[in-house]
Amino acid sequence: MNEKAPVLKGEVRERLGSRYSKRLRDAGRLPVVVYGHGKDPASISVDAKETIRYIHDGERVFTIDVAGEQETVLLRDVQFDYLGDGIIHADLSRVDLDETTHAHVHVVLKGEAVGLKEANTLLLHPITELSIECKLRDLPHEIEVNISDLELDGIIHAGDIEMPKGVTLLSDKEDILAQVTHSAAEAASNEEAEVSSDAQPEVVGEKKDDAGE
Repeated sequence: MNEKAPVLKGEVRERLGSRYSKRLRDAGRLPVVVYGHGKDPASISVDAKETIRYIHDGERVFTIDVAGEQETVLLRDVQFDYLGDGIIHADLSRVDLDETTHAHVHVVLKGEAVGLKEANTLLLHPITELSIECKLRDLPHEIEVNISDLELDGIIHAGDIEMPKGVTLLSDKEDILAQVTHSAAEAASNEEAEVSSDAQPEVVGEKKDDAGE
């Protein structure tokens, strides 16, 4: 539940531009723009280490506190550095917890699939997030999928998962979240064995056709 959204202490940015944004980042601050709900966009900064940790933990709804005035905001976008691994800017939109939103939520696999106890098997996890619809107060940080009973050649589809209360699945119900299968080496070995068994052995001394003489 997001009534207890993390509180980020914001400070108004007096100067804008890439040069001043870099100075803020060097000082441990993260440049942020807050917009929406008929109000003018606000350029602020928040503690970079704290905010980025929350984002990596899956938090999407925050309470921004600027000089004692608080607003509920939703993380809309982040900008990365040129290496693509460091967050250098974030866009937040003002929201109401009773608003309905569409969001992408990470899927976390829990447990150890029973099918992995067999030799030469592996776990596939092709879909790592799901598209959902819910009120902001019901927005989950992540969706857990228990794979403990997943056997060899077993598959868990998105439609097999019971969504949290108030959450509607928007992703394709046939999307594969988890599957236990033979490893590539094992599959190749089995295929070679099948080809070998189907091949007809050459008989020594068998007469060849004219083209082969």
